[in-house]
Amino acid sequence: MLSFLGGHLQFIRDLTRRVLQKLPLDTLLSPSQNLHRRALGNLYELPLMFSTGFRGRIQLLAQTMSIISVSLLAIERLSDFSPLFFTGLCEAIVAALFMNIYIVGLNQLYDIEIDKVNKPYLPLASGEYSVGTGVVIVTSFALMSFWLGWVVGSWPLFWALFVSFVLGTAYSINLPLLRWKRFAFVAAMCILAVRAVIVQLAFFLHIQTYVFGRPAIFTRPLVFATAFMSFFSVVIALFKDIPDIEGDKIFGIRSFSVRLGQKRVFWICVYLLQMAYAFALFVGAASPFLWSKLITAVGHVILASTLWYHAKSVDLNSKAAITSFYMFIWKLFYAEYLLIPLVR
Repeated sequence: MLSFLGGHLQFIRDLTRRVLQKLPLDTLLSPSQNLHRRALGNLYELPLMFSTGFRGRIQLLAQTMSIISVSLLAIERLSDFSPLFFTGLCEAIVAALFMNIYIVGLNQLYDIEIDKVNKPYLPLASGEYSVGTGVVIVTSFALMSFWLGWVVGSWPLFWALFVSFVLGTAYSINLPLLRWKRFAFVAAMCILAVRAVIVQLAFFLHIQTYVFGRPAIFTRPLVFATAFMSFFSVVIALFKDIPDIEGDKIFGIRSFSVRLGQKRVFWICVYLLQMAYAFALFVGAASPFLWSKLITAVGHVILASTLWYHAKSVDLNSKAAITSFYMFIWKLFYAEYLLIPLVR
């Protein structure tokens, strides 16, 4: 099984290398850098080139964990852990990560001036990579994502990529009626749609219908995962702008933090998460399996208590403290994806 999967991933890696070797990056580089040689010399750095810093890298890891967690909800028996399952899982992860690189990279291409204030360490904002290089690489990863989704032949996977592409583009691109990130409510709905709905439903159906060939059903754990992650996605959408309030004010981004203030949005996020954990506790207690009741109930009580303890100690006048708490919220996000497969 391991050799089978290894060969499958080697094919995807070789495909990425061949595509990048054909790109005319040498003519697009900033004079002080040789990105082409560095990128081709270490292929594993490519997914991180637009993910410098905590937020970008955490998104890649979070998306991988979410796909694995939701895919496990389709497992009904031990025999389901087969090469077929792991192949379908790897195809979904790689295609989704390619699309994530497109979305994150596109956002940075249109946020260069804002990032010079909020996140000057990012490669485009710092001048480490040229705009031309960014355009070529972002476009390439979008095309590779769609190509992989089409070759696999899974309609749930392809539509997940397509809807993510449309929403991610509309969120960032500066065209009339677009750049939805300027509007707090619309921006939050974009993030909610991708993280809470598309990830849960599309990747579950990819495994359930395409990989296992079973009828499309919406199970109790799947409904819980979608509802819970809707709360969590709203919190992430609200909280991610709290540390960036200075740059958002300068460039006219009317986020909820700008409109309502950092303190109010901070506590709205905390209370929303506490409501989500109360809901999770109720769902866990209603499980017909004792082991599921114990693990999910105790796990969510621990997470809720830890959240409240950390929230009360945050200095809301310190950008470093707020950013640190935002990192902590992502850790809670990880922890939830460890519990979701145990909800039965």
